Amino acid sequence: MTKPLVAIVGRPNVGKSALFNRLVGRPIAIVEDIPGTTRDRLYADGEWSGTTFTLVDTGGLQLTWLPDEVINSATPEHLIEQVRQQARLAIDEADLVVFMVDAEAGLTPIDQEVADLLRQTDKPVILVANKADNEARRLAALEFYSLGLGDPYAISALHGTGTGDLLDAIVSALPKQQPEPEPGSIKVAIVGRPNVGKSSLLNALLGEERAIVSEIPGTTRDAIDTVMEWEGQRIVLIDTAGIRRRGRIERGIEKYSVIRSLKAISRADVALLLLDATDMVTAQDAHIAGYILEENKSVIVIVNKWDLIEKDTQTMVEFTERIRSELKFLDYVPVAFISAKTRKRVNTVLPTTLKVREQRFQRIGTSELNQIVQDAVSKHAPPSKAGKRLKFLYATQVSVDPPTFVFFVNDLRLVHFSYERYLENQLRERHEFLGTPLKLYFRNRDRDE
Repeated sequence: MTKPLVAIVGRPNVGKSALFNRLVGRPIAIVEDIPGTTRDRLYADGEWSGTTFTLVDTGGLQLTWLPDEVINSATPEHLIEQVRQQARLAIDEADLVVFMVDAEAGLTPIDQEVADLLRQTDKPVILVANKADNEARRLAALEFYSLGLGDPYAISALHGTGTGDLLDAIVSALPKQQPEPEPGSIKVAIVGRPNVGKSSLLNALLGEERAIVSEIPGTTRDAIDTVMEWEGQRIVLIDTAGIRRRGRIERGIEKYSVIRSLKAISRADVALLLLDATDMVTAQDAHIAGYILEENKSVIVIVNKWDLIEKDTQTMVEFTERIRSELKFLDYVPVAFISAKTRKRVNTVLPTTLKVREQRFQRIGTSELNQIVQDAVSKHAPPSKAGKRLKFLYATQVSVDPPTFVFFVNDLRLVHFSYERYLENQLRERHEFLGTPLKLYFRNRDRDE
C-alpha cells in the first residue's frame, strides 16, 4: 500500500525542520549518515497510533539553497513568490498539508498569501502555530484564526509541547490507505530528476507517442500509469513527471522531483532510475537512489542520452565504474546505456526488468543457505571482541519480495556491519539477486534451542 504524504510548508525560519525532526522522532532533517549514502534528508517515515505516513520537510527543498544574506535582504515580494511556489508544489504532491506559522513573530503578508492559496485546494490543511513556548504566545496564536484555515494548533517543535495533539489531528485527516489494484501486474516506476528523458523512455517502451515529450524540464505534471502487455506479462509503467510551472524553473525547485518519486517508488516492484549521460550522477540522483534503497525496491540504473557521448571501446566500462563509485550502495544493480530518442538499446530494458523482478522472488533452501554460511566462515573468520568470537548457529530465508534472511548467532553484539556486507556478497556469489536488495537480520539464539 502507498503511504500518504504529509508536507510541511511555511515561510523561512518558522521551524519546519524542527517539527520534521520532532514528528519522525529523530534529528535527520539536516544530514543522516548511512554507510555509502550521505545526503541531505528531505523526507522520512513517521508513525502514530498504528498509521504510517511519509513526512516531507519542504524547508530543505526550496529556500535552503539561498544564502542567509540573500534571504535576509530579499524583498517581501520575492519571498512571497518563493514560498507560494513551495506551497503549490507541496499541495500538488501531498495528501495532507501542515501549514506552519510563527506565534512569536505573528501574522505576516507571506502567511496570508499562502493561506489564500491553501483555501483554494481540496487537500486537507492543518494550521500550526510554532514557538508557542509560553502562555502569552499560545494566546497570541489566536490571531491566526483570521487565516480561515480552522483552529491553529499552538505547539513548540523545539520542546515537543502540543505535538501529540498535532499527530492525532494528522492521522485523523489522512486519507485511508487502499491496497494497490492490478493483482498480478508488474509495476515499474520510471524515476529521475527533471529532463533526463523519463517520458521519452515511456514512449520508446510503448512504441508510440503515449506521453507528451518536451525538452523543457518538468513538462509532465502528474505521475501517469500506463498498462501494457509484453510477452504475455501485464506491466504497469508509472511515469513520474518533473515539475511543470509557468515561468523559470528555480534551482531549488528541482529537488521536488524527490517528492514526486516517493509515491511512485513505494508503489513499484522495480524502479528504473534514469541518469543523464551528459551529467552522470548528481546529488539529486543520489537522493532518489537512496529512497529506492530505503524502500527495499529492485532497481535498474539506466543511462539515457547515450547518443550524445563520444565513445570508444572502453567508454561504457568507464562510465559503469564511475556510476558504481558514485552509487556504492547500489553495486548489485544492472546498468543499461540507452538512447530513448533514437531507441538504441531500449529493447533491453523490459527483459532486464522482468529478470530483476524474478530475482526478487528467488528463494534459497535452508540446507544450501547454511552451507553458504559455513563456506563463508571458512574463507573469512567472523570478528571477535574481548576474546569472544562471533558464531553462526543457524540461518534461514524467511520471505521473498525482497529476499529476507535471518541468522541466529551466539552474540548479536559481535555482528559488525562489514561482516554483514561480506555475507551479503557471499550470497550474491551463489545467487545473483540481480538488481534486488537483500534484507539480513541477526538474532541471538541459545545453542540448546
